Amino acid sequence: MPHPSPVVSPLLAQLGGGSVLSVVAIVVLVLVLLGLGFFFIRFIGLYIQALSSGASVTFASLVGMWLRKVNPKVIVLSRIQAKKAGIDVSTNEMETHYLSRGSVPRVVNALIAANRANIDLNWNTACAIDLAGRDILEAVSTSVNPKVIDCPSVNASGLDKLDAVAQDGVRLLCKARVTVRANLPRLIGGATEETIIARVGQAIVSAIGSAKTYKDVLENPDEIAKKALHSGLDSGTAFEILSVDIADISVAGVNTEANVGAKLQAEQAEADKRRFQAEAEKRRSLAVALEQENRAKIEENRALLVLAEAEVPKAMAEAFRSGNLGVMDYQRIQNVAADTRMRDGIAGPEKREKFDEDGNG
Repeated sequence: MPHPSPVVSPLLAQLGGGSVLSVVAIVVLVLVLLGLGFFFIRFIGLYIQALSSGASVTFASLVGMWLRKVNPKVIVLSRIQAKKAGIDVSTNEMETHYLSRGSVPRVVNALIAANRANIDLNWNTACAIDLAGRDILEAVSTSVNPKVIDCPSVNASGLDKLDAVAQDGVRLLCKARVTVRANLPRLIGGATEETIIARVGQAIVSAIGSAKTYKDVLENPDEIAKKALHSGLDSGTAFEILSVDIADISVAGVNTEANVGAKLQAEQAEADKRRFQAEAEKRRSLAVALEQENRAKIEENRALLVLAEAEVPKAMAEAFRSGNLGVMDYQRIQNVAADTRMRDGIAGPEKREKFDEDGNG
């Protein structure tokens, strides 16, 4: 053990063992008094402020907050604010939310706003919404004052209007405004504004697409809004849709490049023309094939006729031999043939050519 210094040793020898204990006790007491004085000076203002506001907080609680690394000023001021608004929230509940990385002042302000607007919102629900990453104060504000959302959202999609096509192929540009109110019970786990915008846009495009002509859409744009409003688009979202209003609707253009309807009609006309041309070519091919088939039949009949005529002299010779044909009968046949050739000659050269082709010349 280290030996006492030459100066301290005589003093300890003079004071004795009991006096040493007294000195130690005095030092400890002084340190305790200094610590109490430090906490007293540090927290006396908050203590008096809370006591005078009717939201008293004990010194032990203040010291405990400081030791737990909780900002006592935030807790005390938030408790005073809640107490004055008629909301009783214990310091323990506020500390728990503070240690959970939540915003105690924002939750208290949201509770006060909800209480003034007669909205049913308790501390646990408000804390859960705040810890879920949602702005609880903005949610309560939206419940009191409904919010208007543009559809489509220019910031999200980069488009300022919805693009839809009616059944007649005419392209329409449409812009809508959706009025929503926050639904606090569904705020935890509910879909955000982006879902509302996407659903409303889809419903409007579908409603325009089901219209027979673009004129029906331009004449009754409220029908599109009604279909979108009554489609249950706010299901599973953190909002309640109050109204869907068509802010602007117009035809995309009248030229072929800009208007889908005109372009489709032109393409349909071109397709019809090609179809009719194909059908006409098909009929022409059938006619050519039929003509060739008839010519083949004619040639076949001509060949049969030549063969039959070749048998005539044989039959006449057989008739002469058998006695069935006489000389006078043969002469009459020759006269008839000569008379026929004469008539064919009178009829014209075409008949003669045909007669020669048939081999009757």
